[in-house]
Amino acid sequence: MSLELTDITLTYPDGDARLTALDAVSLTVPAGTLTAVLGPSGSGKSSLLAVAATLIRPDRGQVVIDGTDTAGLTRAALAALRRTTIGTVFQQPNLLPSLTAAEQLQVMAHLAGRPPRSARSRARELLAAVGLEGQADRRPHQLSGGQRQRVNIARALMNEPAVLLVDEPTSALDHERGAAVLELLTDLTHQRGTATVLVTHDRSHLDAVDAVAEVLDGRLSLGTGAGV
Repeated sequence: MSLELTDITLTYPDGDARLTALDAVSLTVPAGTLTAVLGPSGSGKSSLLAVAATLIRPDRGQVVIDGTDTAGLTRAALAALRRTTIGTVFQQPNLLPSLTAAEQLQVMAHLAGRPPRSARSRARELLAAVGLEGQADRRPHQLSGGQRQRVNIARALMNEPAVLLVDEPTSALDHERGAAVLELLTDLTHQRGTATVLVTHDRSHLDAVDAVAEVLDGRLSLGTGAGV
């Protein structure tokens, strides 16, 4: 299981010309590793994540997810791939206010066609894994910001994705809670074998990640984290 982006170029219309968001970007994230992607606002980080999530088709290049080349897939096949193979942790949890923490996860299993009984069991197992044992029946307004983000992470893992894409998970959290969330993501990546991409502008708390990539003006340079 891995994520492979090869020679990705993505442009957008800009008046009579085109703006280059990603310029011949290549990135390989092996299973069980976390790569942090850094860069200022407008550098191309969000475009990179959207291409990796198969939400945008690049002008040129190859996206391979868990051994599947996505280039020839139909929209329906891409949607199925996202449901079963890609987990996304959004910047804001966007939890449904009427649902409990466990039910937030069970919705994802329902969308993927998983049996309700096994979904209930897995939801509680994942909530325990992210430190929310005993919180399964609480609704979003009964949880702290850090706890809601942990539900967000557990929800992304509900369908056992091969690839986990994480968008600015600490932007709404204080320093201590942000550090705890990044540590949790690193631990879960190693334990569950996902190929994880973490997009962030925060350079702190990255000692344990496996690799660090930086995007600037659509170009990517790759370094290594302390975990390598």
